[in-house]
Amino acid sequence: MDRIKSVFLIPNLTKKRAYETSLEVIRKLSELGIQVLMDCSLNRQYELESDIFFGESDKILSSCDMVLTVGGDGTIIHAARKAALLGKPILGINTGRLGFVAELETNELDMLSRLAHGDYSIEKRMMLKVILRDKEFYAMNDAVISRGSLSRLIDIDVSLAEDKGYICHYRADGLIVSTPTGSSAYSLAAGGPVVEPTMKCIVMTPVCSHSLFARPVVFSHHSQLALSAACDDNTKVYLTLDGVKTMTISRSDIIYVTSSQIETKLIKLKDKTFYKVLNDKFTEKGRQV
Repeated sequence: MDRIKSVFLIPNLTKKRAYETSLEVIRKLSELGIQVLMDCSLNRQYELESDIFFGESDKILSSCDMVLTVGGDGTIIHAARKAALLGKPILGINTGRLGFVAELETNELDMLSRLAHGDYSIEKRMMLKVILRDKEFYAMNDAVISRGSLSRLIDIDVSLAEDKGYICHYRADGLIVSTPTGSSAYSLAAGGPVVEPTMKCIVMTPVCSHSLFARPVVFSHHSQLALSAACDDNTKVYLTLDGVKTMTISRSDIIYVTSSQIETKLIKLKDKTFYKVLNDKFTEKGRQV
């Protein structure tokens, strides 16, 4: 692979140890001759670091070789949407909890030297394209339909788009439509299957469905789902993408979900399989509870 010459560093300073870890990352990258770029809004927090170039995020993102995040999986997922649009690969350093998507832990920063030598690989992950009211959105993990604060069930109808047929009806607390990457997140907690993250498919998992026969469904990545949802008493219903962007949806709205041609590119520095990571994370965190 090409040697990395410039890195857009995105730390989530709300995470414990993220600031201290980012300082160590800056120093290691500088020693390797890799230019560190950061958003100008962080100038004050890092003003003593002379090896950083500060600028506007959009300009930095378009000019960097890769994106490096310091935080949890949410930090990676938030940065991945913009990085994917420009085809920029991303590497995450975990200072959060489980960190399924993050490649490195804080005690593995010496492996950053592989970036300077091109000793890494790229793993592509499918993303979702979500269309609501003719506007396109992208999600790396999932699109979730959920109710408001009141304990009301939602009626959700699922069909294949373009009149290809009705699929099912759920009366539930919500519905998760996830990528394989997102299958180990909220979907897993709701009883969905674990899917190898480099696969291409769409996983649909109901949340607390009021039915004896409601089960998760796995669709081909070629499928385009058409979803509609409402509550009987007009309680607000929401669409949330990757746990970050939330929109209110009405009874008349149709939400279209399909796989996106845009993919997230994750930088891999280790040879661990997804299943090894899955077991290690759950075992490690389980011991700490």
